[in-house]
Amino acid sequence: MDLRHLKYFLAVAETRNFTQAAASCYVAQSALSQQIVRLEKDVGAQLFSRTSRSVRLTAAGELLEPLARRILADVDNAQAALDALSGLRRGRLRLGLLQTRASSVDLVEVMADYHARHPGIDFHVTNAPSAEMAAAVLAGELDIAVVGLGPRQVPDGLDHFVLDSDPLVLVVPADHALADGGDVVDLADLPDTHQLIQFTRGSGLRRQVEAAFARAGVEPGQHFQVGQIQDMVRLAARGIGVTVVPRSSVLGGDPLPGERSPVSGPDTPPGAAPGYALPYGARALRIADEAATHTICVVHDSKRLAPAAAAFLDVVERHAVRDRDGGSPATDR
Repeated sequence: MDLRHLKYFLAVAETRNFTQAAASCYVAQSALSQQIVRLEKDVGAQLFSRTSRSVRLTAAGELLEPLARRILADVDNAQAALDALSGLRRGRLRLGLLQTRASSVDLVEVMADYHARHPGIDFHVTNAPSAEMAAAVLAGELDIAVVGLGPRQVPDGLDHFVLDSDPLVLVVPADHALADGGDVVDLADLPDTHQLIQFTRGSGLRRQVEAAFARAGVEPGQHFQVGQIQDMVRLAARGIGVTVVPRSSVLGGDPLPGERSPVSGPDTPPGAAPGYALPYGARALRIADEAATHTICVVHDSKRLAPAAAAFLDVVERHAVRDRDGGSPATDR
């Protein structure tokens, strides 16, 4: 079985179109079709059901698809391991990352630290819902993923460690009924007519927010979806609705353009660190439910962990420990 045939097979499986698959593989359609026919002869089964209007996977094709992805991923991992024999001087690292401001551990700083140690390793970064990235690690399509999943939500077969457990806060506009009622709020106190600004469907944050509303015994209410946490916060500040986000996304790091400068005082939520930043017109209120947290895990498959990925895990763990201890990762080279 030729690896090239598997690549062509996956291209057709993904596009459901021979013309588009040929274009993505930079080959003529006739050549790709011939290679698919040859693969079908090799495996002894028809892989696609073809009509003039559609291309669908047969039962044999559906069985082969995840296996083909894993085979090609294993080949990539083998090449990465061979590259690592040269002392991590070259290679690549396939990372799945959630939004970096959604964790108190600065993943950009982690990547910069890693690059300084191993400048020959290229990053291939994927941003997707947490469940999808965890599945990609399990399938061998990603080396490591930082996901918004709790330990019980990590798929069987993957190793993990908790990077952060970030309390969720409710962000409301300054003129909201709850804005002047204290620093702690129960989600059940939200008006029945509230508009909830939600994060991407399928994300770990979305699941954790919906679980918090379920524990409060209330429906999330009318909502709409936004793909960036900072946009969610800015919309809440403008009175479009309310939103629930990780505390570090509004309390951690340096202010972004348009955000309030670091402050302290009566309007500062409990636990605010230097770098507390919110758009003008917003208040962040601590949620009374102690289980309302955004848990972030680093997931990987120890059975197929390439040296470049193992080195990245080491850097992540160093940053996590030093952030908890108040140290500076950049000082240890």
